Amino acid sequence: MQQDYKPKNIEAVAQQYWNEKLTFRAEDQSEKPKYYCLSMFPYPSGKLHMGHVRNYTIGDVLSRYHRMQGFNVMQPMGWDAFGLPAENAALANNVPPAAWTYSNIDVMRTQLQSLGLGVDWSREVTTCKPDYYRWEQWLFTRLFQKGLIYKKTSSVNWDPVDHTVLANEQVIDGRGWRSGALVEKRDIPMYFMRITQYAEELLADLDQLEGWPEQVKTMQRNWIGKSHGCEVYFPYDAASVGTTGMLKVYTTRPDTLMGATYVAVAAEHPLATQAAASNPKLTEFIAECKHGGTAEADMATMEKKGMNTGLFVNHPLNGEQLPVWVANYVLMGYGEGAVMAVPAHDERDFEFAKKYNLPIKQVIERDEIDVIKKALLENKFTADHWQEWYGEKELRVCINSGKYDGLNFQQAFDAIAADLQAKVLGQKRTQFRLRDWGISRQRYWGCPIPIIHCAHCGDIPVPDEHLPVVLPEQVTITGAGSPLAKMPEFYETTCPQCGGAAKRETDTMDTFVESSWYYARYTSPGCTTGMVDERAQYWLPVDQYIGGIEHAILHLLYARFFNKLMRDAGLFGETALASTSQGKEEQTLRPKSVDEPFTNLLTQGMVIAPTFFREGAAGKKLWINPAEVDIETDSRGRPVGAKLRSDGQPVVIGGTEKMSKSKNNGVDPQVIIDQYGADTARFFIIFAAPPEQTLEWSDAGVEGAFRFLRRIWNFAYSNKNEIGIYRNHSNQKSDEYYLRALSNEQRDVYREMHVALKQANFDLQRLQFNTVASACMKILKALEQQMVIVTPGMNTKAVVITNGFSILLRLLSPIAPHITQTLWQELGYGDDILSAPWPEVDEAALIQDEIELIIQVNGKLRGKLRVAKDADHATLKQLALTYPSVEKLLAGQAAKKIIVVPGRLINVVI
Repeated sequence: MQQDYKPKNIEAVAQQYWNEKLTFRAEDQSEKPKYYCLSMFPYPSGKLHMGHVRNYTIGDVLSRYHRMQGFNVMQPMGWDAFGLPAENAALANNVPPAAWTYSNIDVMRTQLQSLGLGVDWSREVTTCKPDYYRWEQWLFTRLFQKGLIYKKTSSVNWDPVDHTVLANEQVIDGRGWRSGALVEKRDIPMYFMRITQYAEELLADLDQLEGWPEQVKTMQRNWIGKSHGCEVYFPYDAASVGTTGMLKVYTTRPDTLMGATYVAVAAEHPLATQAAASNPKLTEFIAECKHGGTAEADMATMEKKGMNTGLFVNHPLNGEQLPVWVANYVLMGYGEGAVMAVPAHDERDFEFAKKYNLPIKQVIERDEIDVIKKALLENKFTADHWQEWYGEKELRVCINSGKYDGLNFQQAFDAIAADLQAKVLGQKRTQFRLRDWGISRQRYWGCPIPIIHCAHCGDIPVPDEHLPVVLPEQVTITGAGSPLAKMPEFYETTCPQCGGAAKRETDTMDTFVESSWYYARYTSPGCTTGMVDERAQYWLPVDQYIGGIEHAILHLLYARFFNKLMRDAGLFGETALASTSQGKEEQTLRPKSVDEPFTNLLTQGMVIAPTFFREGAAGKKLWINPAEVDIETDSRGRPVGAKLRSDGQPVVIGGTEKMSKSKNNGVDPQVIIDQYGADTARFFIIFAAPPEQTLEWSDAGVEGAFRFLRRIWNFAYSNKNEIGIYRNHSNQKSDEYYLRALSNEQRDVYREMHVALKQANFDLQRLQFNTVASACMKILKALEQQMVIVTPGMNTKAVVITNGFSILLRLLSPIAPHITQTLWQELGYGDDILSAPWPEVDEAALIQDEIELIIQVNGKLRGKLRVAKDADHATLKQLALTYPSVEKLLAGQAAKKIIVVPGRLINVVI
């Protein structure tokens, strides 16, 4: 055994051992209980960052812990490899996206392996490879044939220079993030998945996800957004519009219908188009609206603008004419593309009405109970400014609403809905905020959509025997549209039905599609007959899923949706329909386990670090990496200044923010691994904070983690002979024999270790790994205390050290696997620490027959006294009075007072 702790050497040897033994190869069938642990797979951007290290270390701790608990563990890894960043890199570096992606994968795979992750690499998936995306094309064709995927024209953000659809996040101040061109709203044909058909189930099944954070479930509930309201029809005729018809809106507040003073429609609404035909100013305004965003979030923050169309619709209950406005805050893609505006009771409408001097009619008032309960001075309605209670519905009654006056929310809701239905001008309706998922992208680096367009046969799915539709990898990226649309060799084809000339679809799929089912593909590596095979029935659902909170809505919702699609396609061993003996089809009950993909979810916190910058030209900040900065601190260690190491000149100390390339405050994990070892990086990342909380980077913390691991190594080296002799002595007595012979001091040490182990086991169940790391520190400290205890022989000391160090190594093993594996072998405990059983608490050791009390005289420490745990106060007082140092100070006098603090101290007052 080498004397010094040299992580680089021991980590390479440990990893080679695991590789040769295929230690982490999961068995697809086993008598052991299965444990499928999955961390969200990375995008191959080029290098790991500390967020990756935290995510995958957490998963590895859980995987190793369950392996030692006797589980058949699967922990796979792969690459979310399609996406726009590859095209941007290709444009910047003049290299095909495929080459850039595969090169990055090679680098990041090596980095992940250097962390010592217990990954089954035989299951590796790469989403940009045809053997993966072939099967999502296969599923696409089935869903298209069933109508669960359909094509329709949709309004999107269109960059007229790059010739591509932009996500809302890629529109900055109305311009394309890359080209800088004014973005247009354009109607283009797109493919959609009917996720709304599963909205009710996606909402209801959240209740069965007991292992998910409540915050995530709430976010998904809000995104699905089930609401109860009314369809309301506002009729119009030739005199007011030029034709007859109905303007349909949906509202969750039909109780306020009598307060509607105008209606607003989206720029793309047919009434807006009709009015603009004879109104150039309105045409110009509509064009301006089409340069806005398409997200609801944009509508909440943008300046509200509108223009009167000159058209009118009729109120469905009182017949009043209401003007029709075009408003930029109304989206055609949400609801009916029209809203009834009740300015008195909707803050957005209130803001709009105040701006354009439109009527504000109060139709809701606080009831008497609310007025008394709130005891507010500002109870009265005023159109001068908005008050929060205007938009509330609880403890409210209708006023200025004719026959509905005095009704509360539910009463008015029911009564107005009934009257609308009687007039055939509306009805109750349950609606979801969730919209169908548009999966078409006019970008290159993605999975080709398997559709062939034929002038005679229409849109035809690519037959199975012609799948996959392979994406050409040797292309030139210019930034102006997808190269597929300019490659006749790709899009020119023949119709699979009529054999005539046809054109292949050049759109690719949203990359969320690939990440929506990868967890299932891991269960069936190498499967060539389908998306998954019978092995999926064994492994699914995922027992523990780990990833950032930023994926709480879209990724997790889409994965849940895909799981249900695959279930209903019969891919998990159950079919959606089963034939009866009479030849009829009926619904079958499915096991609960296939309804949801992830049983437990852990959302780890961000890794944050300080930022530093200098002011550049035009006020632009030039961000400086913390590794390049020397920080000046005050006497309390607080930063008071910073200088750039290269020139000695001051830099500005910014805030502490998430590690990112944009703020240049990231720490390269490889630098930490090269300097301190992977175990140090892993231990720090686990110890520094609970997994769900934000972790603040600390160079001092990293150095502290390294010192702790070095202490462990030094302890092992100092006691290697004693441990070796004890473990290898053929005539040694049983551990129980020696444990019964422990001295009081040794018994205390032994108890401290098992108290720490019991707490650590409890914390592991709660996923509080930072306190498990703390328990390892406590056990080492206890063992180090054992070294200074003087004993008449070495056998009792050896048994405490040998057993205690065995507990420490096994408890630490999931966090710092290399050093523990090495010491386990070097000290003769066994060949593979992962094959050792998880340490069990000796409950007998937790029972204290004696306790140690502090003895004080007039509040000053005079010694320590061991007493029976159940000794009464009279006995304790007598023992204190006869304690030598106390007797000496009393000098024959009586004590004035004796204070006993149970379990802690005795204070003699003289």
